[in-house]
Amino acid sequence: MSVTTAEPNYVVVVNEEEQYSIWRRDRELPAGWEADGPAAGKDECLDRIATVWTDMRPRCARG
Repeated sequence: MSVTTAEPNYVVVVNEEEQYSIWRRDRELPAGWEADGPAAGKDECLDRIATVWTDMRPRCARG
């Protein structure tokens, strides 16, 4: 008998420099980061980041 575990839920997070990442939903967010959207699977979160993070430069460098 095989045991299948569900993929952990992730959340897209963003910092004050408008840099994005994903974070496990069941862990406390690191300082300086906040959730940006609902929890989803890892692939969905990465797809969202690919859509919204079009300028990889930190906000302070976009001046």
